[in-house]
Amino acid sequence: MRSPDIPLNPVPPESLRAQVDFAPESEAQAARPLRALTPAGILEWIEGRPRGGAWAAASGFTAREGAILTLPDAQGGLEGALFGLGAGARLAEPLAFGAAPWGLPEGVWRLEGLEKPEDLEAAALGWLLGSYKFTRYRPSDRAPARLLAPAGIDAAKIRRLAESAFLARDLINRPANDLGPEALEAEARAVAQAAGAEISILLGDDLLTANYPLIHAVGRAGPQAPRLVDIRWGDPGAPKVTLVGKGVCFDTGGLDVKPSSNMLLMKKDMGGAAAALSLAQSLMEAKAPIRLRVLLPIVENSISASAFRPGDVLNSRAGLTVEIGNTDAEGRLILADALTEADSEAPQILVDFATLTGAARVALGPQLPPLFTDDEALASELLAAGSALADPLWRMPLWPGYETDLVSPVADLNNAPGGGFAGAVTAALFLKRFVKRAEAWAHLDIYGWTPKARPGRPMGGEQQGARAVYGALAKRYGF
Repeated sequence: MRSPDIPLNPVPPESLRAQVDFAPESEAQAARPLRALTPAGILEWIEGRPRGGAWAAASGFTAREGAILTLPDAQGGLEGALFGLGAGARLAEPLAFGAAPWGLPEGVWRLEGLEKPEDLEAAALGWLLGSYKFTRYRPSDRAPARLLAPAGIDAAKIRRLAESAFLARDLINRPANDLGPEALEAEARAVAQAAGAEISILLGDDLLTANYPLIHAVGRAGPQAPRLVDIRWGDPGAPKVTLVGKGVCFDTGGLDVKPSSNMLLMKKDMGGAAAALSLAQSLMEAKAPIRLRVLLPIVENSISASAFRPGDVLNSRAGLTVEIGNTDAEGRLILADALTEADSEAPQILVDFATLTGAARVALGPQLPPLFTDDEALASELLAAGSALADPLWRMPLWPGYETDLVSPVADLNNAPGGGFAGAVTAALFLKRFVKRAEAWAHLDIYGWTPKARPGRPMGGEQQGARAVYGALAKRYGF
């Protein structure tokens, strides 16, 4: 029986999800050229175009990376534009063309000056990712400039990856009064339904009956019941790939309450679930030849009389007991139960996404999520795919010397050992205790947020790690 959920806010205006697509071919005749140039190429271009060249020279355009210069026609209208590639062999910012959708006037544009398929794909991906704007509560005063899909690229794949990123961003950007556990479940249902996937939900006290005690303990104090979303899709005989995403819709820290400055961005603590769900969407749309399973433990870590406490000893689905050293280390608790279930099927690949530790940000900052895995082949595949798809990861060690930091005097494990050292590593080691049968497991400790806008990555919620996993799976399974 479903427990009643408390609505936190009236439903806002009809879904204003950000839209993503290339301009239709029917608008090709109206498309203006955007010519990409290097500093060396700009000199030759200026010499061959008296009017446009004079304008470029007078404007001081030097083709530095990401610079944009619009060009007038003879009537003072808009003829086209130039885009700087910089002098390097590769773009320092791989999504540099993400500056174009809002840096150019509205309308349809076509790319000129790029020839390599990988450069065209990177430009197209950057453009689509850069066209994002979160408009659920306040509409934009203009539309982004649109791009004709360059010839020779896999436009469907690029569109699919961008749509996936838009879904994750839209979810992360929504505040907890609009995206609590009930709403996040509804979003997962919509993704599953669109793909024809099976979905089941364990809700409230049903989690205890089904032996998910850690998920229940973390979420039981929230105004909406904790739940576990379970999505299955694809041929049951295909290779098993399972994704797990941390879905803490808001994290107060629990009774070990966060200071207000640390709570301001805690709407993004479901970023792992957003990454896993959006990745699943792209895999299902690509008809990947895998048996996909997605497990999303969804809770709110709230403060009330029923909240779990520091010092409590909780059982887990795996049968390991956990002493609560800190209620603000709740993400690894809900992941532990979900990973135990995921691991029970011995998938070929098991990947979890989680906005798990501040220590990861101290080590690598917001742009570079740490990757933890003991599988050399999977590590290589993920790192290579992340580099190719502008979704970088950095491998960190599952250092066994820190295993003793998880020791509790009264239980099998402590969820938040003291000392303050190697926090991202000890969190990953905690999760590893719940993975025994999977052929390969990877843990991505993502930030899920862009604090300062960059090309292709507007400030706000950000999908991290999903393109890297998509690319690795696409290469391994051939789709």
